Amino acid sequence: MIEMQKLYLLVPMAPLVGALIAGLFGRLIGTVWSHRITIALMFVCLTASIAVFIDVFKGNIYNGSIYTWMTSGVTHFEIGFLIDQLSATMMVVVSFVSLMVHIYTIGYMHGDPGYQRFFSYISLFTFSMLMLVMANNFLQLFFGWEAVGLVSYLLIGFWYTRPTAIYANLKAFLVNRVGDFGFLLGIGIVLMYFGTLDYATVFAQAPQMATQTIEIIPGLPWMLMSAICIFLFIGAMGKSAQFPLHVWLPDSMEGPTPISALIHAATMVTAGIFMVARMSPLFELSDTALSVMLVIGGITTLFMALVAIVQNDIKRVVAYSTLSQLGYMTVALGASAYSAAIFHLMTHAFFKAALFLGAGSVIIAMHHEQDMRKMGGLKKYMPITYWTMFFAALANTGFPGLSGFFSKDAIIEAVHFADIPGANFAYLCVLITVFVTAFYTFRMLFMTFHGEPRMDQHTKEHIHESPWVVTLPLIVLVIPAISAGWLIESMLFGDYFGSAIQIGSLHEAISKMSAQFHGVWGMMTHALTTMPFWFLLGGIFTAWYFYMVKTDLPGKIQQIFKPIYTLLERKYYIDEFYSWFFVGGVHAMGRGLWKFGDVKIIDGFFVNGTARVVVWTAMLMRRFQSGYIYHYAFTMIVGVFVLISLWLYRT
Repeated sequence: MIEMQKLYLLVPMAPLVGALIAGLFGRLIGTVWSHRITIALMFVCLTASIAVFIDVFKGNIYNGSIYTWMTSGVTHFEIGFLIDQLSATMMVVVSFVSLMVHIYTIGYMHGDPGYQRFFSYISLFTFSMLMLVMANNFLQLFFGWEAVGLVSYLLIGFWYTRPTAIYANLKAFLVNRVGDFGFLLGIGIVLMYFGTLDYATVFAQAPQMATQTIEIIPGLPWMLMSAICIFLFIGAMGKSAQFPLHVWLPDSMEGPTPISALIHAATMVTAGIFMVARMSPLFELSDTALSVMLVIGGITTLFMALVAIVQNDIKRVVAYSTLSQLGYMTVALGASAYSAAIFHLMTHAFFKAALFLGAGSVIIAMHHEQDMRKMGGLKKYMPITYWTMFFAALANTGFPGLSGFFSKDAIIEAVHFADIPGANFAYLCVLITVFVTAFYTFRMLFMTFHGEPRMDQHTKEHIHESPWVVTLPLIVLVIPAISAGWLIESMLFGDYFGSAIQIGSLHEAISKMSAQFHGVWGMMTHALTTMPFWFLLGGIFTAWYFYMVKTDLPGKIQQIFKPIYTLLERKYYIDEFYSWFFVGGVHAMGRGLWKFGDVKIIDGFFVNGTARVVVWTAMLMRRFQSGYIYHYAFTMIVGVFVLISLWLYRT
């Protein structure tokens, strides 16, 4: 066990050491050794994660403190690890995708002046996420939570000479602070009522606290568990970009493509999903919180997928796809199908990383052009990129046999069987989204790789397949994107997660699904007769007809439904509303404080007012200091009169 504890430390420490070497000594060791060292240490991290994963599934669970950071009264704030089936799975997924992104970065960032700095950042990002998923207490969870937010700020604004990148990273930072405020309140309530931040202790005490109430607003009692879970979920809404805190994620595309893949596939945006699954013993005690997640997840799933239809930037299409898929995971959490949410998190990490890196490969070939309207016909120039993106796209749509099919259909079925308020609304949203997802995904493929080339002649003459450091990660990632879904029986219906995930006896969605599950072949065969499959085919066919057969039809539909198109193009005017209400409100408040508070009260009354009183007093005193004897006599008489009056008053 002591040897395994050293291995636990090695997992997060390896990328941290790589980040320090590349960040502090990058200029000294040069670009080549910067990427060699960070990639080698990421490989060590992955190898150690796999070893830990194997050890966990031999039955060796670890929950222990590494050291005590601070003691306040009887409360101990500790750094520790909880290594169970859930954290071990996340460790492998995070380290694997991160390693692929590290390798890919060699090709994508070649020649960039911040090359060593970028490798330092992505290694530090991986360290932060690993500390988050390995935590055994809320303190370390919050440390990892804030660390991924901070490093994402650095990565989104990596090209800091671009005003759009600076705007995007500031936007991401501020929106996440809104969610993190709720998250911190939730942790604060846990500490106040439970007296500890240790997961195991809090989970053990939670059933006894199920009937406890709390008055957040005096005279308005809330169930304690509902308050804790909703505040924690607000944090997840920020990190996992759920409506209405989703606005930062599409703008994060201003960062380099490798970090887009890392943020959107396996790290930052999945932190909220992981956190809720980890907190399943708490969320199972609050149907209110579960209902909130169902409704929020349903809205995010459908409405963000609709926005992807009108996007022409290839990275933004994939970004809105990520928003929609995160909505699927949130819906699964709300249906108490935590294992389905983590299963989709895992499969999504593989095919979404492949899609992002494939989009980056296209951008390299197009000399950093991202508008799909200026692409077309790239299939013959970039066959490896095309076929890897094709299979990743099929997985994204949930095509039978591929990983996305098993995890997405499991979520749809779980919501169908759920009896929690809001489940019917969420089911309708995820069902419609199947069609929309297939449509926008294949719209992207057809516009990018099929049809006649639409780029300029110079670009066309220089298009070629990306180098092996770009295509190798694509090939490696697409393998689990195709095959990972075949683990569904053990992950959803076996004892894969053990006690890491707890489901209440009243929430039977997974158990009802298990009774009707007849193996992966049976699931694929049955899918051919279900609505999701025909919605999927309908979406692919519609995209083919619009963008391969009647290519003028999208333009005509756009003109007919101009208001709807504009609404989707402007992303429901949510950014404009936030700018008007919050930014404009702060500006208006600032102007009011300046004009009334600063100019009139501070400057006008206190500063200038004091000066005016002194001037007025001095002018008055001048009247009595004129040099005439009768003025002095008058002053003396008045003074004597005042003194006599005071003496008489006192006696």
